[in-house]
Amino acid sequence: MRERLEAFAGEVLAGAMNRPVQVVNGGVYLRGLIEQGPRKSLEPMVARLGEEADYQSLQQFLADSPWDPGLVTRAVAERVCPAIDVGAWVLDDTGFVKDGKNSPGVKRQYSGTLGKIGNCQIGVSVHAVGAHATVPLGWALYLPEEWCDDAERRRKAKIPAEVVFKTKPELGVELVERAAGWDVARAPVLGDCAYGDNTRLRERVHGAGLEYVLSVSAETTVFGPQTTFEVPEPTGKTGRPRSRPRPDREPESIGTLIAGLGADAWQTVTFRDGPDGKPMTSRFCFVRVRAAHNWKKATPFPPREEWLIAEWPEGREQPTDYWLSNLPADIEPERLARLARLRWMIELDYKQLKGELGLDHYEGRSWLGWHHHTALVTAAHGFLTLERLDPNRQRPA
Repeated sequence: MRERLEAFAGEVLAGAMNRPVQVVNGGVYLRGLIEQGPRKSLEPMVARLGEEADYQSLQQFLADSPWDPGLVTRAVAERVCPAIDVGAWVLDDTGFVKDGKNSPGVKRQYSGTLGKIGNCQIGVSVHAVGAHATVPLGWALYLPEEWCDDAERRRKAKIPAEVVFKTKPELGVELVERAAGWDVARAPVLGDCAYGDNTRLRERVHGAGLEYVLSVSAETTVFGPQTTFEVPEPTGKTGRPRSRPRPDREPESIGTLIAGLGADAWQTVTFRDGPDGKPMTSRFCFVRVRAAHNWKKATPFPPREEWLIAEWPEGREQPTDYWLSNLPADIEPERLARLARLRWMIELDYKQLKGELGLDHYEGRSWLGWHHHTALVTAAHGFLTLERLDPNRQRPA
C-alpha cells in the first residue's frame, strides 16, 4: 500500500510542484494524514513518522512553499471522478473551530457545523458525488470583511494583496466555474438555500453550461405558469415605443404559489435515496416558473423557464422543501426528486475528511497553508477512495 501511495503522490503532486523536495514532502504529509493517529496537525504527525519527516522542512512546505493547491485538487479530481460514476456536484460550506483570533478568517460567526455562532473559520467547497463515492473539486477560505480591511492581520496571516472580500456564494460559484474547465464529468449542481437563493449564482452556473437543482426559500419570488408576457400596445403618445414585454400579473412568493395549487398538482414519486440507496417515496409537485428577482431591470426579459420543485411528505401540515432547477422541461420526475434530495451525501464527505483525515486539524496561521492542507487532505481522501473501490485490494477481516 505504501508503494501505491508513493506512486499516487507522484502522479497528483508533480504537476503542481517544481522541486523534487516538494513532492517528497507532499508524499510524507500524505502518509501522515492516512496513518493512524488521533491528531493530524503537523507536530504529532512528524512525531509518528519518525526520522523520515523533518519538521522544519514540512512546515515551510506547508505554510510558505509556492506550489498551487488548486492543481493538486484538479489532478485528484481528474484521477478519481472516472471511478465514482459522478451524478451531482454539491456546493456547501463547513466550519473549522478555532481558539484565538489569528488564524486567517477566524471570527465569531454562524457555522452549520456547530449549529450556532462560535469562533471558527468557514471553508466553502464543491464536491463531485457519485454512486460509489465522492471527491472534493475545490476549497476556498471565507474571509470576513473585517479581515479584508485589517492590514496588520492580513500581513501576519500572509494573505495575498489580490484577495478581496467575497461572499460564500461568490466563492462557491467560482469553484464551480473553475471545475467546469477540468476533465471531469459534469453534473447538476446542488446546494442549500444559502446558495440557491442567490440569483446571481444560479445565473452564473447556468451561464457556465451547467445544470442545477438548488434549494430555495419559500419567500423567493417567481412568475407562475399562467403568466403571459407581451409588449404593451402603442399609446399614441410621442416618444420611443415600448419594446420590453410586460407580465400580465405580479410575481408571487414560492410559498404562496404552492399553497394555491390543488390536490391534483401533487404526485407520489419513488426514487433512490439514503446511504443504502433504497427506494424512497414522497409527494412532490413540479411547476414551470420564471424567477422574478429584480425583474423590472432583468436582462434578458422575460426570464427563462425553469422547474420549481416542492416536497410535501404525507403527514406534514405543509410543504417542507423547495428547489429551482434548470434541467430540461422533459426531465423525469424521479430524477428531479432524487437530485433534490441527494445533497445529504456531502455530510458524509465532511465526516470522513474531518474525522479520519484531519481536515480541521490545521493549526498554522498561514492563508496559503490552509489551502495547502485542504488540497493534501483531498489527495489523501482520493487515494483511499481508489483503494476502497479497487476489487483487487485486500481488506482486513
